[in-house]
Amino acid sequence: MVSTELPPIEKAKRDAAYACAKKHVYPGCKLGVGSGSTVKYLVEYLEHAYKAGSLNDLVCVPTSFMTKKWLVDSGLPVSDLDITPVLDVCIDGADEVDADLTCIKGGGGCLAREKIVQHASKKFLVIADHTKEAVSLGDRYQYLPIEVLPFASTPVCLEIPRLFGGTAGLRMAAKKAGPVITDNGSYIVDWVFPKQKKMDWKAIQTKLADTPGIVDTGLFIDVVDEVFFAYADGSVKTVVKGEVETKKA
Repeated sequence: MVSTELPPIEKAKRDAAYACAKKHVYPGCKLGVGSGSTVKYLVEYLEHAYKAGSLNDLVCVPTSFMTKKWLVDSGLPVSDLDITPVLDVCIDGADEVDADLTCIKGGGGCLAREKIVQHASKKFLVIADHTKEAVSLGDRYQYLPIEVLPFASTPVCLEIPRLFGGTAGLRMAAKKAGPVITDNGSYIVDWVFPKQKKMDWKAIQTKLADTPGIVDTGLFIDVVDEVFFAYADGSVKTVVKGEVETKKA
């Protein structure tokens, strides 16, 4: 997982992951490790630091099968929530982050496990390249992923547009016949929500969470402690509950 001659967007992902880990991961840390392409660089940083002896007693709890494989392949200590139910820090990526630090996650289909690990953590940090930064949700990302029990998938796909507008449909797999199946054995419904009106995301989260058959949504509201946005020029902007700091990575 050595990164050399990275394209600008990949370098930005790497810079965000490294800046966050250098600031928040420490020896003895019980760390929730998220999913997705930016987290790949977090694992890269952890591997180098752990093997250099600067992150002794690190414990990693992954949010997905793929993240667990990355951690195991890198020789990092892996645990789970049965053994390590309380975590110090969770670091994860996001598909979009708005000005209030509300996130849409779940492009990789891991949203329910990501939310469970986040909830088990004392601090939640997001790492992202600058293309994920938005004023309002929907500025850059077109849909909200929702994890659904297979038995409920058709009623849910009908119910969501009836309640909130837009369109909803099963996410279909690219290299197999049929829908994407999560690590929990669930389906993913992608809701393309209307962009012409302001959305009350807290109310929407509450309504969707109360809908039978919905496991959880990709909305992460009022849980982010700090976001690291990285740019191709090497700068990293950190946003901490309304405070902004820009620095070189």
